[in-house]
Amino acid sequence: MSFVSALTTAILPVLAIAGVGFVLGRFREVSVEPLSTVTIFILTPALVFSSLVNTELGGEAILTLVVGVVAFTVAMVGLSEATARAVGETGPLRSGLVLTSTFSNAGNYGIPLSAFAFGAVGRSTAVLYIAVQAVLMYTIGVYVASRGTSGHWADAIIEVFKLPLVYAVLLAGLVRALGVVPPAEGTVMQTVTLTGDSAIPVMLVMLGIQLANTNYGSTITRVWVPTALKMAVAPVAALAIALGIGFEDPVVGRVFVLECAMPAAITPLMLTIEYGGEGTRIDAAEYVSTTIMVTTVVSVPVLAVLIGVLQSGAVL
Repeated sequence: MSFVSALTTAILPVLAIAGVGFVLGRFREVSVEPLSTVTIFILTPALVFSSLVNTELGGEAILTLVVGVVAFTVAMVGLSEATARAVGETGPLRSGLVLTSTFSNAGNYGIPLSAFAFGAVGRSTAVLYIAVQAVLMYTIGVYVASRGTSGHWADAIIEVFKLPLVYAVLLAGLVRALGVVPPAEGTVMQTVTLTGDSAIPVMLVMLGIQLANTNYGSTITRVWVPTALKMAVAPVAALAIALGIGFEDPVVGRVFVLECAMPAAITPLMLTIEYGGEGTRIDAAEYVSTTIMVTTVVSVPVLAVLIGVLQSGAVL
């Protein structure tokens, strides 16, 4: 697939819906929190459950994907930590650099893009990716955000058990293991699927609203390091990991690489504000929010090229 084809068939549909949210956020004061609550507690769990019970991914593919996400996260934390120390970042700004370089916007950007680019397998793989990343973000991510502060970061790990998507994954695995998956044409699955499908456009509108409300501050000249790590180094690291562990289904491997190459996630901003320490929260939050915006803008040409390469089968 050419650059233009990847741009028009995969990137532009995502940008169009997110653009509506961006315009809405610019001209109307819209709180994203209620949308976020509905998405986290209703729409995303439904999407996770319906995608996983109907997925064609086998147990080996799922296990390989989990190993890949963990390996990628550990590798990027180590690499970005070393880079942050090398360039002299300290305290909450160092933590912000590590968080934004490591964790991808695999949900409200990655799921729709993977679905447009790789169909049903792309969506199922992306859903499983965010489930694994969520656990890592509320464990490793919370530790990175809170180190060196007086906050009790360990208590925040409990938050992972408050995430409905974790239980949606467990429930999907249970009904598949017991062979009691509701029929796809039945009322139950049609209701769950309809609810889950609505998560994708809502996620994109939320992304647009969040970007419209981003405060870029004076940190625009300081975010080139995490931007380079997230949009240049991360895809290469993901590809190396994918080739190293080997994916039985090459499409799953390609989606894994694509998800790792997504721009910086929104959650690190919330972690930075919550656990970043007194007296430095505003600067660190501006640093993280600016990185999110810059990586999102840079991601458009980068992901268009990457999708074209991945769909061509040239590397996996």
